[in-house]
Amino acid sequence: MKFVDEALIDVIAGDGGNGCVSFRHEKYKEFGGPNGGDGGRGGHVYAVADPSLNTLVDFRFSRRHEARKGQHGLGSDMFGAAGDDITLKMPVGSVITDAETGDVLYEMLVPGEKIMIAKGGDGGFGNMRFKSSINRAPRQKTPGWPGERKNLKLELKVLADVGLLGMPNAGKSTLITAISNARPKIADYPFTTLHPNLGVVRVGPEQSFVVADIPGLIEGASEGAGLGHQFLRHLQRTRLLLHMVDFAPFDDNVDPVAQAKAIVGELKKYDQALFEKPRWLVLNKIDMVDADERVAQVKEFVRRMRYKGPVFEISALTHDGCDALSKAIYKYLHAQHLSTLAPVDVDPRFAGTAADVPSTPM
Repeated sequence: MKFVDEALIDVIAGDGGNGCVSFRHEKYKEFGGPNGGDGGRGGHVYAVADPSLNTLVDFRFSRRHEARKGQHGLGSDMFGAAGDDITLKMPVGSVITDAETGDVLYEMLVPGEKIMIAKGGDGGFGNMRFKSSINRAPRQKTPGWPGERKNLKLELKVLADVGLLGMPNAGKSTLITAISNARPKIADYPFTTLHPNLGVVRVGPEQSFVVADIPGLIEGASEGAGLGHQFLRHLQRTRLLLHMVDFAPFDDNVDPVAQAKAIVGELKKYDQALFEKPRWLVLNKIDMVDADERVAQVKEFVRRMRYKGPVFEISALTHDGCDALSKAIYKYLHAQHLSTLAPVDVDPRFAGTAADVPSTPM
């Protein structure tokens, strides 16, 4: 299936039905009067977050979505039937934006969440609504109200705890294959990853996190060079970034430090908030470096990068260091999760036993 993370759609809610002008006039019935009913409301347009979807491809070839109109009112005090609603299924993580103003209207973050994106018009009043003591035979009615019409832009931002970024062929797809159940395409040429891949990393019983792999970045990505700039938005909801570096490039003229600095610069140009996210340095292909020189080369790399955060030395191909990296990531995410929990007021009489309460699992 083709991966699509952007789409433009038109949503049109149903118009309300018109009110009816009618009078009761039956043989041998002495008390007649107005009995025109109201029109039915137009159908609404809803969006629901469906966890079984992971792409917006359904909206690429189906742009117009229109709900039914409400039926007109009838005589004998009969109201028109409401128009049928329609529900659009979208992947969790979808952002719904007004295509004309650019304003973000909704974000679908909770599986099963349902929101109204276009309201159907109310039905018009029939002449029975205008009956009064001084207006015994009203002939007024009102038309139905039009339904809302919107031009919307849909964007998908995948929901993941950890995001992988780096140059093409840095080994991101190999790593996500080594630590998770994802099976992206892997080859010995750049740009084999053409769309984001998600994988669930299981560290232990009921201990897991989601990692996202996006196409590799190159210098100038923030201005549109390469493929990765199209998918940088997928890293905006992650809580931790893993900056993967090819520590043993085949080309001796390639400087890993210069490549790593270029990626950091592209992040800053694209989004300051993304640049300020916690970012760990992962030196991949460490198995291709002589063990006697490895320590010195890593220290020199970190010194030239002026990097002060956590550094991990791994080989995604041989899985060396991958288990330690996964456990460190889970420990960090778990600590973050606990720090975001609201503090609970504890009765001073039981303060001494608070430490015995087990921590809430992530």
